[in-house]
Formats: sequence, structure tokens, C-alpha cells
Amino acid sequence: MLSLIKLPRVFTINQVPKVFHEDSIISGYRHPRSSATDCILSLFQLTNETLNIWTHFLPTWYFLWKLLTVVLMQTAWQDPFTWPLVVYLLSCCVYPLASSCAHTFSTMSARARHICFFFDYGALSFYSFGSAITYSAYVFPDKWVNSIFHQCYIPIVLINTVICTALACYSRLGLPFLQYNHETLKRFPECQSPKFGKALRVLAFAYPFLFDNIPLFYRVFFCAGDGCTDNGTNVLHKTHIALAFLTGFLFTTHLPERLSPGSFDYIGHSHQLFHVCGVMGTHFQMKAIEQDMATRRQWLLARSFPVGFGNTLGSMLLCVALNLVTIAVFSLPLLVPPLSQERKASRARASLESVPCVGKACRGR
Repeated sequence: MLSLIKLPRVFTINQVPKVFHEDSIISGYRHPRSSATDCILSLFQLTNETLNIWTHFLPTWYFLWKLLTVVLMQTAWQDPFTWPLVVYLLSCCVYPLASSCAHTFSTMSARARHICFFFDYGALSFYSFGSAITYSAYVFPDKWVNSIFHQCYIPIVLINTVICTALACYSRLGLPFLQYNHETLKRFPECQSPKFGKALRVLAFAYPFLFDNIPLFYRVFFCAGDGCTDNGTNVLHKTHIALAFLTGFLFTTHLPERLSPGSFDYIGHSHQLFHVCGVMGTHFQMKAIEQDMATRRQWLLARSFPVGFGNTLGSMLLCVALNLVTIAVFSLPLLVPPLSQERKASRARASLESVPCVGKACRGR
């Protein structure tokens, strides 16, 4: 069937605009003005984005199955203690789906590429928030439960998610109040200084990750003696942490393609490995959270602050709303048709002609 369909052609790095370039990836680029149909058809041909899409699209269904299991089989709506897990599993469904959609439709235009990845960044921020919700409910070490830091943890995490999304969006296009057009798009961090833009994105996601995991790092690496929650779950937590750092290493180093540009264009480049390690890390994180939730349930219900709508689903809705507003602030200027230089010049002349003539400047007219 697919043999009867004409698949879109692919290009080399020299045939596409700079905004579409990927470090050390030489070939396999899609047309920079692909239609939505072309983008979908490209899922079934080998390009440098194909495995980026599938390595996140397929795990979405696994996490969705886990979510439905909790909601339908464990009757989560009747047990507020499971609500943090529901929020977390929702975020686990959203971030790979947003990523696969971003990679699928990012070649429709330069503006579409930026907006697609704005939503990708917002989804990652939401996943960070979902992880923190479960850490607050199930993972905090015994001696930190109900501490001042525990009480301030979720509000700070909420602020961090907005900062993360805003900084990641800024790394692509700069400040949103500037008038974007074909020429000014070339002068923003993503094109003018790709390394600076990449560094900003690394900072945007490294900082929330490190803050969210403060209680976990303390619990599994530094805590000793009573109140440290030293149980079998710590092995799963350590596996998740190791995979998280490996994911960050692949994202920042662009290995292995940097060692041999062009050799890993289609299979085996760092972004594909980054996706795989990220999903595996999420899987082990989910297992650890579920185990902590089951083994510590009675102790936490007796000693921790109660789990309710405000610190779970309500906070989630506020997080989503704030991140959507942030994305809109950066996206809306891109959606407004840019004024041509001629229209700008004509407006400038019209404004000058409308200024009333005063004094000597009027003589000789």
C-alpha cells in the first residue's frame, strides 16, 4: 500500500535553512515547508526525525494504559491518596505525545517549528511538575515530612515550571514583545548563537530537575540513621537518577554523531538515544513511585499533611494554565502576519505628512 504513495523527498543540510540544522546531522532532512500531509507521510519513511517521533509516540500508549489502570481499576476518584499518581501519569502521557507531535510537524515552516517546540518545552515542564507532586506525596524522607521545606516545595516547583518554559522559549526567539518577521527571526539566539540557545535550554531543564530531586538525592545518597526511608525502593530511584543523568549527557554532548558526522543521521544519533533513555528513566521512576506509595501509605497518612484537590489536581490545572499563557506570549507574535518593509515605510511617511507644519519649516511649501 505504501509503495503506491509518493513519499516526500529528503534533503542534505546544505539544502535547508539554518534554523532546521541539527548538530553533526548531514542528511535526512525533510522539506522546510512541508504540508501537514507530508509530515504525516514522513512517519513511514526513514528521515533523521523518524525514530525521534516513534521513540516517544509508542511509549505514550504505555503510559496511557498505566493511567487508565489507576483510574479505572484502582478507582482513583474515590481515594485522594492516589491523586498525585494520577497527576504524574497524566504528565507522563503528555510529554512524549507533545514531543512526537513537535518532531512530526516542525518542518511545516520556521514559525511552526518554534511553536511546536514551545509546546514540547511546556510539556516537559508539566512532567517536572508531575514528578514533584508525587515526590511531595510519597518520596520525601521521613525526617523531612511536614518540614518547612516540604510545605514550600510545591509552590516553588510551580514557579520553577513557568521559569523553565519561559527560559526554554526565550532560548529560541528572544523576547516576545519584539516584532518577528522573516529577517528578525535570523537574529534571535537559535540562529545567531546556537550554542548559547542550547546552553539556555540545558539550564532551563537542569535547574528544575535538580530542585525537584533535592529530597530524593538526600534520601538515597546523603541521609544516614533514623528517618532516612532506607527501603528497597531506593534501588529503583538510583536507576532512574542514573538514566536521567545519561539523558542529560546525550542531550548536551551530541554523541555519537559528533565523533563521525553523517554516520548516525538516520539511526543511532544522540536525540534518539536521549528519547529512549528518557522513557526508560520515566519507567523506573514510575515503578519507584508506585512502590513508595504502597509501602509507605499508612505511615504517610498518619504523619504527612493530607492530600487533597488543592495540592494535586488543582495545582496541576494552575500549572497547565500558567504554562499555556507563557507559550501563548511567545507564540502569538509569530502568528501575526509580519509587516513588510514597504508597508512600514509608507506608514512612516504617512505619519510624517500628518505632522502639522510649524514655523520656518513651513516656508517655501
